[in-house]
Amino acid sequence: MDRFHLMMVFVAVAEEEGFAVAARRLRMSPPAVTRAIAVLEERLGVRLLTRTTRLVRTTDAGARYLEDARRILLEADEADEAAAGVNATPRGHLAVTAPVLFGRIYVMPVITAYQMTYKETTVSALFIDRVVNLVEEGLDVGIRIGPLPDSSLRAIRVGQVRRIVCASPAYLKEYGSPTSPADLARHSIIAATSVSAGSEWAFAKGKERIGVRLSPRILVNTNDGALEAAKSGFGLTRLLSYQVANELAAGTLQTVLTEFEEASLPVHVIHREGRHGSAKVRSFVDLTVEKLRAHTALR
Repeated sequence: MDRFHLMMVFVAVAEEEGFAVAARRLRMSPPAVTRAIAVLEERLGVRLLTRTTRLVRTTDAGARYLEDARRILLEADEADEAAAGVNATPRGHLAVTAPVLFGRIYVMPVITAYQMTYKETTVSALFIDRVVNLVEEGLDVGIRIGPLPDSSLRAIRVGQVRRIVCASPAYLKEYGSPTSPADLARHSIIAATSVSAGSEWAFAKGKERIGVRLSPRILVNTNDGALEAAKSGFGLTRLLSYQVANELAAGTLQTVLTEFEEASLPVHVIHREGRHGSAKVRSFVDLTVEKLRAHTALR
């Protein structure tokens, strides 16, 4: 069997953690996928995958081979597209990641618009509130909120967001608005761990950093949960400005302590930059940058 074909099958099985799912992705039969992996392991003389009744995992050798195989296949795609010219039609599978709410509100409309334009592409989206390593997890494009570490990834800034404290008008009418971070001690606090890890909220006054330790009455791991609790009138929560933009515009939530907000956080579109950049990634990044920069909530 062709070496590139074997690599492609192996990458699909490793990423999908299963032979049947990989077969559907590749539009092959499960026995053909199984045979390809057997041929590859026999050719290399090493076991690349371990199989259980529920999952397929890479061995240590398989994990190293997976990283190299992804790089080789990516470079092969880029070489093909470079030879075809910059006007090559985007095609193939694209993997995208973003924070959960950001993905739902801003990225899904981009994905659907992209797929309506480019019929020969498929897209998988991983929306998760943690920093994802694009290279290790086989992803092409990501949205990153906050400072970027030095890396080989290309980053395009598309906006900024703020950490804000907010509550419903009914809650503020009954319990009053805090005028300083110290006032939070006497309020009902709803903490979203994905935004503020631990029990301390940080504020700033000029160059002075102010840390306030809190005892949340509700501690929830999703921003959606904190948002709903705040809208119900239970207490104060701290979220990113884009997450509550619609509620602020509608008046169902109001901000407090705005003069104590920390510096804004940048929002970037990041992607793995190859020597040429594939047509599918270039076109998706261009569309994402255009759409996100148009949102007033990210300015």
